[in-house]
Amino acid sequence: MDLKERIRRSPPQGEREAIPESSSSPRPRGGRKGRAVVLSLSAAALLVCAVAMLLLAGGSAARRGQFLGADPSGLSRGGDLHLARSRDENGASESSEVVNDRLFGGLLSSGFDEQSCLSRYQSVLYRKESSHFPSAYLLERLREHEALQKKCGPHTELYNKAIEQLKSGQDVKVMDCNYLVWVAYSGLGNTILTIASSFLYAILTKRVLLVDDDKGTSDLFCEPFPETSWLLPSKFPIKQFKNFSIGSPESYGNVLKNKAIHSNPAFLYLHLAHDYGDYDKLFFCEDNQQYLQTIPWLILKSDNYFVPSLFLIPPYQKELIRLFPQRDTVFHHLGRYLFHPSNVVWGMITRYHDSYLAKADERLGIQIRVFDTEPGPFQHVLDQVLACTLKENLLPEVNTQQPIVSTRNSRSKVVLITSLNSGYYEKIRSMYWEHPTTNGEIVSFYQPSHEEHQKSNKKIHNMKAWAEIYLLSLSDTMVTSAWSTFGYVAQGLSGLKPWLLFKPENHTTPDPPCRQVLSMEPCFHAPPFYDCKAKRGADTGKLVPHVRHCEDMSWGLKIVDQSE
Repeated sequence: MDLKERIRRSPPQGEREAIPESSSSPRPRGGRKGRAVVLSLSAAALLVCAVAMLLLAGGSAARRGQFLGADPSGLSRGGDLHLARSRDENGASESSEVVNDRLFGGLLSSGFDEQSCLSRYQSVLYRKESSHFPSAYLLERLREHEALQKKCGPHTELYNKAIEQLKSGQDVKVMDCNYLVWVAYSGLGNTILTIASSFLYAILTKRVLLVDDDKGTSDLFCEPFPETSWLLPSKFPIKQFKNFSIGSPESYGNVLKNKAIHSNPAFLYLHLAHDYGDYDKLFFCEDNQQYLQTIPWLILKSDNYFVPSLFLIPPYQKELIRLFPQRDTVFHHLGRYLFHPSNVVWGMITRYHDSYLAKADERLGIQIRVFDTEPGPFQHVLDQVLACTLKENLLPEVNTQQPIVSTRNSRSKVVLITSLNSGYYEKIRSMYWEHPTTNGEIVSFYQPSHEEHQKSNKKIHNMKAWAEIYLLSLSDTMVTSAWSTFGYVAQGLSGLKPWLLFKPENHTTPDPPCRQVLSMEPCFHAPPFYDCKAKRGADTGKLVPHVRHCEDMSWGLKIVDQSE
């Protein structure tokens, strides 16, 4: 039986023990809670026939995730996606294989109410199985961190005690529970990358991660930790924390610069945004990390994926290598662990996918991001996209000489284009509508939205953007734009190494137009160039073999696998 079909038919994990194991009684499917009903033999036979007919009629659609209704809460009505102890022909239990698949090889915890976050366990029906497996040590540390979040999270006794000490304003000592507060800042792509970076830092330093919900984090993502919340309570006593900046006296950089360090401050602000100064960058030095371990509360603001520089801090290097033996899977694993679309966003994703993308033989994602103040579309960008996709055989050539090209077996390819501007989509779609492909392949084009301008402070804009990032990450092949954190997130979630469109200069199509990246890891756009031991400037892209400069930004840093 197909693995997705077994997941589709299965009951929730918490209900499995209520199903009698006796082989003498019939085993009901469907997983609804309630009393077991004893059926007569004839009634049972009729029921079995009816169920069989329904499965034959709708099973293939369900396997593709063809959920009924526009309401995302309807995705699990009738228990279609619940987990069962299905049996193979020999009567052997297959539940462990199904559980492993829907939990991404143990990356996810099973201790959640499925209705609270439909995407957490249903995404397996949409996403291909990853070829990158989390290490056993990463799984162990994730479970430990979940226990820490539950023990010290908001409204627990230990959290309340830590808050009282913070309110006192007096020097305090490190306690059983220490905290890292992430401050909402910048656009959605940056938000996702900086939360992932902060989470990794929290794991390395054994801190509870709390996220500021100022930009609607809870509207976009489900809670990642079981039986607790990662949202910073609204009554957090440091009222001005959202306004902290590079000039704030509370910043660690200014404390160092002004030589104002004292033994046990209650909190410090870490300014790791693109405009941070030389003293702020000392955060990435070993001596400074030792001092920061003595601070109970750290408040962090960033718009950078600063993970590559964490790999250059000696106390963390061994731990990071154990966590990620395949170096370039950091965001792939952490992104899949942390970022599950909320039920509303999941409804947007599944409705669009099932309506336009599900039936194609192949899915190509093209993300077009133009960093230009003038309105588009631009001809040189369109030429670049076509030059890349045609040269790399991602799209077939069109035949301008014949009105019809016939083939015996026409494959279908669907192309998802994401861009703030609709012009590129319209021109490429018209090209393939007006002319047949030379190989007879049927190509369809779709673009979910075209917002024209980035509107990071608007809730619905961010929800659409998150849905499009996720849809893009479901592609079989991907083309992304240089410098774009939107594309970085999609490639990391997908586990793909996309073709990267180089940033055009002087309104000219780059030659070559694109190249396939060495690593699916995002780029750290503003790394420090400083050797902490020698206390002088250094090229940090040459210190260790698995941290190199980015393909799209020569001064940026990214993690690569050493075998590449």
